[in-house]
Amino acid sequence: GTLAGGVAHDLNNILGGVVSYPELLLQELDENDNYYAPLKTIHQSGLKAAAIVQDFLTLTRRGVVITEIVNLREILHDYLGSPEFANLCSFFPEIEFRHDIDDALMNIKGSYHHLSKCIMNLVTNAAEALPDGGTVVIKAENGYVDKPFGNYDDVEEGEYVILSIQDNGAGISKEDLSKIFEPFYTKKVMGRSGTGLGMSVVWGAIKDHNGYIDVCSEQGKGSTFTLYFPASRAALQDKKLESKLKVPLGNGEKILVVDDIEEQRLIAVTMLERLGYSVDVVESGEEALRAMETCDYEVVLLDMIMEPGIDGLDTYKEILKIKPDQKAIIASGFSETERVRSAMALGAGAYIKKPYGLEKLAVTVRAELTAEKK
Repeated sequence: GTLAGGVAHDLNNILGGVVSYPELLLQELDENDNYYAPLKTIHQSGLKAAAIVQDFLTLTRRGVVITEIVNLREILHDYLGSPEFANLCSFFPEIEFRHDIDDALMNIKGSYHHLSKCIMNLVTNAAEALPDGGTVVIKAENGYVDKPFGNYDDVEEGEYVILSIQDNGAGISKEDLSKIFEPFYTKKVMGRSGTGLGMSVVWGAIKDHNGYIDVCSEQGKGSTFTLYFPASRAALQDKKLESKLKVPLGNGEKILVVDDIEEQRLIAVTMLERLGYSVDVVESGEEALRAMETCDYEVVLLDMIMEPGIDGLDTYKEILKIKPDQKAIIASGFSETERVRSAMALGAGAYIKKPYGLEKLAVTVRAELTAEKK
């Protein structure tokens, strides 16, 4: 976990070029161009690599940002209609996949991406436990635990949305059952059936959702994984208000990019200028402060981790002494940390995770430009 957290920032900085430049080039090419398909493959490979880094961050309990209200029914139906599930069904034609999803599931506070990943990992594992065919049942319902209990995990009293994935496969031995959530502990062929992180990612994500997991398994009869997510009375956000049709463009607004990595500075400048912004760039917090004394910027795009010198949080604190109403966006190769949250509490309006794409950057900058100052 320490190793994963330590290298994630550097890996995401490296992946920035692999993800961002192909995306920019693809916009310039026709789909029939000879270079279009290879560039698309490079871009997709970069995104897959970034997803594996995200799995490591989840493993270290530093990867999940719980900020939205979601409904597990919607996430389950999205997964069941996804290409990943269709591929799984084609790989295992002798398996019957059943689902029983309550139409009135309560909402939960969670991360859509990580919940989707949990579901995919659990369903895939269930299918792989049935090499000769069988049945996988996906069930989701509301429930109330009136007194604490536990088989594998201790489930506290409360109101939950309960998800279970059941198979009638070979089951898990008692010896293996005690180790299934350990990183890289796997009975699969490494490199062929995944990274060995799948169940560890499930465990980390469940804990970051303040949830619980219970496992029941008997050799020769199958396994059931039951996940308990604390229910929420909060309402879902209206997604109809989100525009997915157009990337918002700038109109010459002046932006300061602060990043200690040259490649990241080049990526940010290239993207922002493509979007129609005027950009200045510096490589340290100290240089950013000098720039702020001589020029006004609509937004500062500020890297959180910079060495040597002051980091993003301390830089923003000093910027606010010069310009108390300065708008800022925090960028980092990590997911949201305490220092990121501290910067946002001071007034930074948004957080963007590296490697970021053109659309994500465009939407984030436009939202910050049009937002009321905290």
